[in-house]
Amino acid sequence: MSTLKVGVVVFPGTNCDKDVVEAIESSLPHAKVVELWHDEVPEHPLKDDFHWVILPGGFSYGDYLRCGAMAKNSKLMQAVKQFAQSGGYVLGICNGFQILTEAGLLEGALIPNTSKRFICQQRTALEVASNASPYTLGYAKGQVIEMPIAHGEGCYYADDDTLERLEANGQVLFRYVDDVNGSANRIAGIVNKEGNVMGLMPHPERNLWKNALSGFTGEGRTLFESVGASFLVTQ
Repeated sequence: MSTLKVGVVVFPGTNCDKDVVEAIESSLPHAKVVELWHDEVPEHPLKDDFHWVILPGGFSYGDYLRCGAMAKNSKLMQAVKQFAQSGGYVLGICNGFQILTEAGLLEGALIPNTSKRFICQQRTALEVASNASPYTLGYAKGQVIEMPIAHGEGCYYADDDTLERLEANGQVLFRYVDDVNGSANRIAGIVNKEGNVMGLMPHPERNLWKNALSGFTGEGRTLFESVGASFLVTQ
């Protein structure tokens, strides 16, 4: 079986990297995970060593200036941008989504929640808006799933033309069932036009197993398994 090579980017202030590593290792036994420090310059282009790069959640650089505004200028992010432009899979979760928009790899912006409060919910209902993506092929279109959220600046914003284009192209992958943070069109996750770069505010890595006591459904695991299945199909 081919090995899926995954790089997990770590910035100062990242706090979900170990969760993402566990998610990959528990969901994809054929994967090899390497953590990548933000300030290190790779000896080779990332495409030579990795199939998938993940930017986990947290508070990169303490969220100074704006969430993701400082992280986008890190040495490693320049390599990530080249990796994405070459067709490599890139996933940004929560703060990682914010970084991807700041870096111009995804359209729109994540701005403060309309409540002006940090929102932390163990169970948040999401609708799968499209399953025509390597990230969502394991779900059914229209399926309602649950993932935790934890963010202060998770309100997705884009101008009307951009929103219309995202919707028309099927680039909206997940949508909040309820209006939890004021996001335009209740958008929770999008993908770029090429389909390889995804941003998601909820945390799939925090819902990997069913647990009757906590109410967790284990539905976050499907996202990681979907990318793994897509990788195997292309090998």
